[in-house]
Parts: sequence; C-alpha cells; structure tokens
Amino acid sequence: MKTIDQFNFANHKALVRVDFNVPLDKSFNITDDKRMRAALPTIQKILNDGGSVILMSHLGRPKNGPTGEFSLKHILGDLSRMLDLEVKFAHDCIGEDAVKQASNLFPGEVLLLENLRFYKEEEKGDVAFAEKLSRLGDVYVNDAFGTAHRAHVSTAVIAQFFPKAKYFGYLMASEVENADKVLNHPERPFTAIMGGAKVSDKILLIEKLLDKVDNIIIGGGMAYTFARAQGGEIGTSLLEADKQDLALELIQKAKDKGVQLLLPVDTVIADKFDNNADKKEVASGKIPADWMGLDIGSKTIKLFADVIKNSKTVLWNGPMGVFEMESFEIGTKAVAEAVVAATKDNGAFSLIGGGDSAAAIAKFGMENDVSYVSTGGGALLEYMEGKELPGVKAIND
Repeated sequence: MKTIDQFNFANHKALVRVDFNVPLDKSFNITDDKRMRAALPTIQKILNDGGSVILMSHLGRPKNGPTGEFSLKHILGDLSRMLDLEVKFAHDCIGEDAVKQASNLFPGEVLLLENLRFYKEEEKGDVAFAEKLSRLGDVYVNDAFGTAHRAHVSTAVIAQFFPKAKYFGYLMASEVENADKVLNHPERPFTAIMGGAKVSDKILLIEKLLDKVDNIIIGGGMAYTFARAQGGEIGTSLLEADKQDLALELIQKAKDKGVQLLLPVDTVIADKFDNNADKKEVASGKIPADWMGLDIGSKTIKLFADVIKNSKTVLWNGPMGVFEMESFEIGTKAVAEAVVAATKDNGAFSLIGGGDSAAAIAKFGMENDVSYVSTGGGALLEYMEGKELPGVKAIND
C-alpha cells in the first residue's frame, strides 16, 4: 500500500483530499469534529517533514454554485486551533486566489481551499477541472475514506496527474487495513451485526458475509421485513413489502452455508413514533395493528449479547432500534456494551461500520472501547461488498 510514510515531503506542496464535511448548527458551529481530528496525523506528518499542505474538501450539497451556507470558511477557526497555526483560506479552489496562495505557500504552512462542490465539475469527474486543481501541488494525498466510493475529481480523477507521487494518508490506509482484516483475516467465531431501516441497503453485504461469517445478527427496522416474510404480524412497523421473498432466501442461504442467522424473538413496540409514546414488549410477529416496533426486546438483547460476547471478530453496521430516542435506545446500547465486552474480555477485533453505528457508539461514549470506528458509512459498505472503490483504485493504479 502506497502510504505517506514512503515519502519525505520536505519542500513539497501536498494537495490533500480530506473529508471535512462536518455537521454545523444554525450558527455555523461544528457539532462533531471527528472527521477533522481524523485527518490531523496526516497533516502533521507532512508539516513535520518540512512540507506545506493544501487541503481540499466538500461541505454539504450545494446545488447552485457558491453559497455562504456551505462555505468551508466556517471551519477555519477550529482547524487553526487544532493545528495550532493560522490556516490560510482561498476563496475559491481553482481560481486566481487559490493559484496565488498555493504558489506562495512556505514549508510548514497550510492552505484550505473553498468547497470543491461549488463547481459541478467536481462531482462529474471532469478531467479539465482535475488538471487545474492538480497544478496547485506536486504530491497528491487522499485521506478521505468517507468519499472514496465516489468517482469525483478530488477523490479519484486527479490522481492521474500525479503518476509517481500519489499516496494514501494515514486515515485512508487504516480504514482499508481494518476492513481487509475483517473481510480476509478474521479470527473465529466471526459475528456480523446488521441493523438499520432497510434490507435493500444491506442485501449485497449480507450475501457477501454469508461466505465469511459464523453468525449474522439482524435487528433494526429491516428485521420487520423478515418477520412479515415468515408470516408474522408487524402492525405499522417498517416494511419493504417487495423484499419479503429476498428475506426468506437469505434465511435459506444462511442455513445452506451453516451460518447461524439470528432474528429478534421479541420487540419493543409503541403506539406512535414518539419518545413519550406508550410502549410495551411483545413477541416478534405479534405486533397489534396500530402499533410499531422501535427496538429489540429484552430476550433478544440476551440472545444477541451472548453470541457477540463469545466472538473473536465483530463487524457492526446499523442500529437495533430508534436509538436517537432515549425510550428506544436500550437495544442498541446493549449491543454496543456486548461489542465492548467482546473486545475487552474476549480479545475480539471489533469494527464499527460508520454512519449510524458510529453515531450510536459515540452517543454512548464507547468509541475508545472498540477496536476501530470507521469514518465511512457508504464507502465501508461498498468496500465490504467487494466493490472496487474509485478513491482506492486511483492510488493503487
């Protein structure tokens, strides 16, 4: 793997793709700076070598060119504090201001470019745009795993202009290494925990994992499609009606491959989608007509936790219920505690798969008690499904 450890950045200008697409509140304060902190080791390595850093990122989904709401200037103060230096800011990413500031950059200095997605060419993978962007630096570093599944200019297309000087940053390298460890070198028993709303989001991953795991645990909204497919009553719970046959196929495939597929045996239901709703616990497939399932029940928690705690490799992608509401976070929290117990007490390697799973583990303050928390939701899913990520391929080619 071509990582930045193989290059001395002294007197070089590194064009670094980072994922600074951080959430902001109404006053443009950062509410979660995890993605920024994740990029710091790569930036520091380049600066410590005696190089300079030109950072490029997107923020949000601007539709019609530059808008103040999506300007990266909102994160400039926080970034300067994190790096303990005054980060320079270019009010464009390829215009005169960017070219001038990049050319005048001294070793030890950092320049942040304006939002790449202010140009539609970024998402279109426009080669001319890539060439203009490439002129700003003489080495290309990709450290944005969260966008590695996109064939955008800054994540993939630009790499062709640095045939002998393109590298993975530390974050990208560790994401790929940890995903590979789980996919290709798992210690057994290997348990995958799949949650979230839709079976359709996880079909490819579940099918891929059936050839690799010993246990698959299914919870969250997608479990109700499995319950309905088996003839259960699910009230007004989430249902992908057109995926019921597929759910039955997955159950059969697991049996054929000798994989233990665990589904909820009981569920916490509510009379409305509200933290203060009336709630009770019922057996799976026995949900009254006007009620909805919003979490796994106590028997399911014990069933799932026992399997997880005895595992040596754990992959977790997707919550067990509506963990954002305190009344329905118990199942997700219990699974998180079981993953932590497997890691600490059983020496398991635990990979938390970005997105809602990462948000949940952070909410419960357990980020540092598992082996690795991925920064890439969609990117990790696609990598685990066996797809070649454009951002990874561009460096490896």
